[in-house]
Amino acid sequence: MTTSRISEPAPVAPPQWRDRKRYLWLFGLVAPTALFLATGLVWAFDELGWQAVAPVWWWIGPLLVYVLLPLLDRFFGPDGQNPPDEVMEWLENDRYYRYCTYAYIPFQLLSLGFACYLWTATDLSWLGIDGGLGLVSKIGLALSVGAVGGVGINTAHELGHKKDELERWLSKITLAQTFYGHFYIEHNRGHHVRVATPEDPASSRFGESFWTFLPRSVVGSLRSSWELEAARLRRLGKRPWTIHNDVLNAWLMSVVLWGVLAAVFGPIVLLFLVVQAVYGFALLETVNYLEHYGLLRQRTASGRYERCTPEHSWNSDHIVTNIFLYHLQRHSDHHANPTRRYQTLRSMDGAPNLPSGYASMIGLAYFPPLWRRVMDKRVVAHYEGDITRVNIQPSKRDRVLTRYGAR
Repeated sequence: MTTSRISEPAPVAPPQWRDRKRYLWLFGLVAPTALFLATGLVWAFDELGWQAVAPVWWWIGPLLVYVLLPLLDRFFGPDGQNPPDEVMEWLENDRYYRYCTYAYIPFQLLSLGFACYLWTATDLSWLGIDGGLGLVSKIGLALSVGAVGGVGINTAHELGHKKDELERWLSKITLAQTFYGHFYIEHNRGHHVRVATPEDPASSRFGESFWTFLPRSVVGSLRSSWELEAARLRRLGKRPWTIHNDVLNAWLMSVVLWGVLAAVFGPIVLLFLVVQAVYGFALLETVNYLEHYGLLRQRTASGRYERCTPEHSWNSDHIVTNIFLYHLQRHSDHHANPTRRYQTLRSMDGAPNLPSGYASMIGLAYFPPLWRRVMDKRVVAHYEGDITRVNIQPSKRDRVLTRYGAR
């Protein structure tokens, strides 16, 4: 196993620059600890006699994603700080930042186990609840835990890009909750190669609704991950049906995790585990949808696609969601430098920018007419009115070209 050396002292930060977000990254742990906060709020509301309102806190995950984060993004606005070149090496090697991501994992697993207890408990009198949770509360709890898993996929995304073998295994462990372990293969070796092309299932097309994109991306990414891993194993002279297949061993982690939870809490938890997993990976796919909508790498004279540049990813530099998603919104720099750690990612010139943070755009993506009203004109403006340079949904190509005078 290849591991990073830990005996070397951490480099000293240059005195002329300070990372003002250094300790803000700890707020990334809000998501995996939100269920425990919700439990405390339910208890407090029940103690105050507000039993009718208390169950709303089991929906804390959707409340964070669709309400609180968009409001905070609007209030605090853009980030505005990019690390200068002279501190990049120090910032990259400061182990504090990777420990912030490592800490996500135990809290994620504790939240999942605690949710299983709450789904199956028949006596929650210590919370001021007669009997167990009602169905609506259980569904809210499933979505809240699913939000933890969805943000966990982003944490896995950060870890899975690294060369350290330990971090790659931690990435698979983080993906186990949502049964989305194949993302580890497809994202690194599929999406980063085909991004912003019609061949990439995770790059959404102009005129394509999220609800059309979702099954295309889920099925396409699953198929692609298997083909990529099978091809790798064939080059090594091995068959795909082996424990060395990174798709299979990642799924095996999910089987073991879900099996243990079902054995401890009863098979009924499998139903809620499915609900939370679907919601979790759907959140990930919503982010995929908005990251490259309509953007297209052009073909060169040789027939190959041009190199991916900052103009092929939608960015946002709103600081709150930046903290919550470990700079995922600085997506152009990530595609240019996939192994670069989140704390060193920079907001790049030439990248098209979303009108708000990812958290705000997630909710908008669910409503195709509103999404297209906001985003279609931005795609066209990005290409200076040349609709032929846009990645268009094939079923709408003739209509779109006619509308914009290209046919």
